[in-house]
Amino acid sequence: MMKTDNRKTKVMVDKEKRTPVGQGREKTIVKNRSGICPVADKCGGCSWINQPYAEQLKKKEKQLRELLAPFCKIEGVIPMEHPEHYRNKVHAVFGENRYHDAISGIYEQKSHRIVPVDSCLIENAKADEIIVSIRGLLKSFHIRPYNEDTGYGLLRHVLIRTGHVTGQIMVVLVLASPILPSKNNFVKALLKLHPEITTVVINVNNRNTSMVLGDKEHVIYGKGYIEDELCGKRFRISPQSFYQVNPVQTEILYGKALEYAGLTGKETVVDAYCGTGTIGMIASDKADKVIGVELNADAVRDARNNAKANQIRNIQFYQNDAGKFLVEMAGQGAKVDVVLMDPPRSGSTEEFMSSVVRIGPERIVYVSCNPETLVRDLKYFKKKGYRVAKGVGVDMFPFTEHCEAVTLLTRQKK
Repeated sequence: MMKTDNRKTKVMVDKEKRTPVGQGREKTIVKNRSGICPVADKCGGCSWINQPYAEQLKKKEKQLRELLAPFCKIEGVIPMEHPEHYRNKVHAVFGENRYHDAISGIYEQKSHRIVPVDSCLIENAKADEIIVSIRGLLKSFHIRPYNEDTGYGLLRHVLIRTGHVTGQIMVVLVLASPILPSKNNFVKALLKLHPEITTVVINVNNRNTSMVLGDKEHVIYGKGYIEDELCGKRFRISPQSFYQVNPVQTEILYGKALEYAGLTGKETVVDAYCGTGTIGMIASDKADKVIGVELNADAVRDARNNAKANQIRNIQFYQNDAGKFLVEMAGQGAKVDVVLMDPPRSGSTEEFMSSVVRIGPERIVYVSCNPETLVRDLKYFKKKGYRVAKGVGVDMFPFTEHCEAVTLLTRQKK
């Protein structure tokens, strides 16, 4: 899973001929023209914008090889064939310039000054267009952007979520108060410009907080959620749902994780840190039984709904701390063959890892969005009798320094 939520900038690329890159894969070499992005320094979302894509991949592979050298050789870093417009979740903050004209974009690094941005190469292009259209409608509907200093105004943020496979589009209007003037006419005007929008939701955030979304929301058009497909499964995405922002590379990432898991149809699999259950449901096709564990109650509810919608009967989800849950399983003498773990950027905890060791699966597949904390955790598992059999990198976030990794740990025979 991708925990990184890279902020946006505007970039342009040139495509050159594709050249083979190991294992029969191809990549698009992306060459940056210096000075193309006028807000790159202020945004900071694409820290590697001035490097050709081929160089980015080399640096990520070098870093990963060096970090994992004490444990295993890596298979390389799997590139994104078309490393642009990959983000299916796009967020814009709204405000006013000194002339009281509405502006939208991103916060400048380490500040709450808004940097105006209309388009960005790493974001879904249609989402960017919708944000610009919303900004253009505000004046005629007498809607003012929210001012953080004075507390006046209404529209704080716009969040757009798109379905990569389904093409469904959700628009979330984040307001400082629950009433949107002439909301029906506003939606009609927006749909006239963008009939492809499938749902519009008002989210109310009236707190002085850096969080984008508030707790209250109501649907003003459509179902209030969209659906998308990943690895042949269908998932419901609501405004608050966690869902991978780069679905193309997520399918590759999960494919590698399940290849490493080596499932034959007889295994009991635990999907720890399962979130909305994505990888566990995908694994269910090749396992005897899957158990998903997640502390967040909303995520567990989404996971159960997704499993029901996909008619998956060999998976169960539990709301619990994953470490405590595994300790309880071990105490009951339960047998687990494979543990899939996908912790946050901070990595796992010693409590959780000790519970994994206690239950003693034959294989652990560790998906990491932070190779440095991955290395720390691999050292722990090595001391406890697990060796790293292999690893691979997946480029989930082109134009940034971030790289996802998958490693397979196997229990050593005593």
